[in-house]
Amino acid sequence: MKFFYPRIKDLRQDHDLSQKDVAAILKTTQQQYGKYERGDREIPIHHLITLADFYNTSIDYLVSRTKYN
Repeated sequence: MKFFYPRIKDLRQDHDLSQKDVAAILKTTQQQYGKYERGDREIPIHHLITLADFYNTSIDYLVSRTKYN
């Protein structure tokens, strides 16, 4: 099963961050974070919460349940 989160890549790029930068925020490896962006791995809820807080947005926005940030 593919888990696809296109907005995490868009937000990362909009903030001029590398995958390694975001991986450090999540306390994971760049390789693991890359799997989240590619949809090879599901993002754990605690990582979604961290990303939503960091980007000042909702989890619903991160997982494309709403188009409003």
